[in-house]
Amino acid sequence: MPISQNVGGKLGIYVHVPFCRSKCAYCDFYSFVPGDETVCERYVNALLSHMEYYKSAVAERLPDSVYIGGGTPTALPEEQLLRMIRGVRRTFHLAKNAEFTVEVNPATASYKTFVRMRRAGVNRISIGLQSADPGELKALSRIHSRADFEQCYRDARRAKIQNISVDLMFGIPRQTTESLLRSVDYVTRLRPEHVSLYNLKIEPGTPFYQNRRQLVLPDEDTEFEMYEAACALLERRGYKQYEISNFAQPGKMCKHNLKYWNCEEYLGLGTGAHSYFNGNRFSFVPNIQAYIKGIEHIESDIGITASSEEIKGKARMGEYIMLKFRLAEGLPLGEFQRTFGSDFLELYGSKLPFYLKKGYMVRRGDNIALTHAGMFVSNYILSDILTFADLNAVSPANQF
Repeated sequence: MPISQNVGGKLGIYVHVPFCRSKCAYCDFYSFVPGDETVCERYVNALLSHMEYYKSAVAERLPDSVYIGGGTPTALPEEQLLRMIRGVRRTFHLAKNAEFTVEVNPATASYKTFVRMRRAGVNRISIGLQSADPGELKALSRIHSRADFEQCYRDARRAKIQNISVDLMFGIPRQTTESLLRSVDYVTRLRPEHVSLYNLKIEPGTPFYQNRRQLVLPDEDTEFEMYEAACALLERRGYKQYEISNFAQPGKMCKHNLKYWNCEEYLGLGTGAHSYFNGNRFSFVPNIQAYIKGIEHIESDIGITASSEEIKGKARMGEYIMLKFRLAEGLPLGEFQRTFGSDFLELYGSKLPFYLKKGYMVRRGDNIALTHAGMFVSNYILSDILTFADLNAVSPANQF
């Protein structure tokens, strides 16, 4: 496990919970349905020990964001989830107004759960709705209904959770632009503080990938129409786009996720978790039994680190460019010059005129940013602008 000398400054803490009540057909994250509660308890015990292991390394830092994701954190037995939340607060000296998020599946949380989480220090939740259309939820093999979501949302509000994010998805089998806009309309009328809008990706190793020839999916032109129409409706409803997939009311951008896109540091704990900490990117093995065994024998040579790399030079520059272009404000030319001692336009400017002329990019003062059209094809644009060496330098841990 890579631990180096303390470095001052703020920090994000990510905790991965790999458990779900049921595995969704599109999901390629490391997660599974636990056989019994024993493995849940052993895993939480391992997480608490892992936190203690990093306690001294984080002592000079001031974590100002915590994100417990999965999987489905609320698929844990409630007492185990609360032990984990309290463990984070007990182990790390969090900033006074730290953002503390827990992901929630609408079928796995109740009013009592929200009250107890809030009292333990959680002040933000992210609810995975994905769609308000029953047929689309069924196509995604979600275990909740629209009614479950609305009950979950209202329970969270009744429990005085004042910062709620809702996830939506486009590109779902048989989804239309009209059905997506109905979902966006439904969600925004509830007035959550934050909305995420993700494009469904058919990933290898998932049931969707195995059955991809039978899926009736929107074509690329229809997906762009969906994205553009949803972005426009969200903007009209007061949700400002600040990243390719994220929209927020004023002052409600996700502090934790901004750390990823601004190349700031975060410590990830748990099986399959990734970190950027003390200048190193590293990840832990995506195997719960290997992870638990490694933590239980933390003084031995049983390793749980899956990858580790010091990020500097070309790799750091490549990550900076790719992540900054995810943000609506784009890449700040002055900051690039100060950070890397190089002129971005001298290095990469020869490719920009085409994208500026065609409306895929825009220059706003000192910043160059992607438009909605550019964001939709950002992977293509960045692979054209950056060299093969630049792209190879970017760590897979940063491909969000």
